[in-house]
Amino acid sequence: MNQVHGGDIFEVTEVVADPTCDALITSKTGIGLAVMVADCIPLLLSSATVIAAVHVGRRGLANSIASNTVKRMLDMGAMNIQANIGPSICGQCYEVSQELMDEFRILKPKSISTTRHGSPALDLPAALISDLLELNVEIDVSEICTLENSDYFSYRRNAITGRTAGVIWL
Repeated sequence: MNQVHGGDIFEVTEVVADPTCDALITSKTGIGLAVMVADCIPLLLSSATVIAAVHVGRRGLANSIASNTVKRMLDMGAMNIQANIGPSICGQCYEVSQELMDEFRILKPKSISTTRHGSPALDLPAALISDLLELNVEIDVSEICTLENSDYFSYRRNAITGRTAGVIWL
């Protein structure tokens, strides 16, 4: 998908190239869905009949991209949804301005964090976990921080574009 840090969900009914969205969803077997990230969260959602690949960055989290995707899956008949939260920047490394932290204190209070040096930070995985738990989604979470682990791409660490992919299919 052509990820734009937004809130659009694209339902895949056949193989297509680069739809502009931040979540792909399908109930078709044999179609792989992929999300690519460098510090954002790769979220893979699965049920017996519907799957989704979701790009969860700061703006997507604020736009409820994950919650809206789960609700769309439920509308499509999914039950017992499971989430796999892949490697992403952690709450002790994702330093932000005080103004941005204040904004998220209202939008996503579970995201509020501080760095190891005491500066303002956001813990996007914590906020995402909170959102998913409210929807009764079973969650498996990677503890890998992309900034701290050089085996993963981190734009914040290297200031170059590289990606890690999460892939799912029925």
